Amino acid sequence: MTADDAEATLDLDAYLARIGYSGSREPTRATLAALHLAHAQHIPFENLDILLGRGIRLDLGSLQQKLVHDRRGGYCFEQNLLFSAALEALGFRLTRLAARVRMGHTRVLPRTHMLLAVETDGARYLADVGFGGEGLYLPIPLVDDRPEHQFTSTYRLQGEDAHHWVLQSKRSEGWFELYVFTLEPQHLSDYEMANWYVSTNPQSPFTRTLTAQRLTPEARYILRGREFITERDGQQQLQTLADDAALLSLLAEKFGLEFPPDTRFRNEPLP
Repeated sequence: MTADDAEATLDLDAYLARIGYSGSREPTRATLAALHLAHAQHIPFENLDILLGRGIRLDLGSLQQKLVHDRRGGYCFEQNLLFSAALEALGFRLTRLAARVRMGHTRVLPRTHMLLAVETDGARYLADVGFGGEGLYLPIPLVDDRPEHQFTSTYRLQGEDAHHWVLQSKRSEGWFELYVFTLEPQHLSDYEMANWYVSTNPQSPFTRTLTAQRLTPEARYILRGREFITERDGQQQLQTLADDAALLSLLAEKFGLEFPPDTRFRNEPLP
C-alpha cells in the first residue's frame, strides 16, 4: 500500500482462503485473471452496513476484518482497496484510479468509483472487482476498442479523448457506457472523501436502497430492496421477497451474508 496506509499489514493467506484461491502466486497475467474472478465470485457487492447505521471504514485493518474475517462484502472502495493490497503483496505494480459513473446519465457526476490499472507481462489492464451489476469478471486490457467476451457479458474500452477512457458493456440495443476514467493516480484521502459522500448523502443510492450483488460464470444475482433478479443466458427472472425473514434467508443463501434473525435494514426504495 501507499504511505497513506503504511501501518497496516495484509494477511495474504487469510485473504486467499476467503476467495477460495490456491493457485500460483507469481505476478503474471494468468494469476491476475484468476484472482480477479475468484474475488468477484466470493466477495459480494453490498451496502448493508450503511442501512444498519454503521460507518464505512477504508483502513486496511477494518477492510480485512469485515470482508475477510467476518465474511462480509462491500462496495467499490472496500473491494478494490483490499484487492489492490493483495495484488501488491504478490508483487504486482498498479495504480489506483477513480471514475465517474455514467449508467445512462448525461450530466457529469463526481468521481465516486474506484478501479485499478495493473501492469503485468508487459501490458496494462483495467481491474475492477467492485462495480457490482454489470461489473467485470476478468481484467480487460487497456486497449482502445477491443471487445472482450467474459462468460455472460461482453465489454470494451474506448478512448474518449487523449485522457479519458470509457468502459462499456454490450447490451441487446448496443454498447452501454458504465463509467469514464483517467489514469491519474488517486490516494486514500481521495477515496475517503468520496466514500463519505456516497455513504451519507441522503440522495445517494447507497443510503436509500438495499443492494447485494454477486456474479458467477453462469449467472448474476442482483438484490435491490425486496426485488431479487437472476440474470442467466440473457434472460431475467424476478422474485419479490415477502418479508424480512425471506430477505435474511436470501442474503444467506445467495450471497453468503449471515445476519441475526432480528436484523432490520433501513430500506427506502428509489422512486
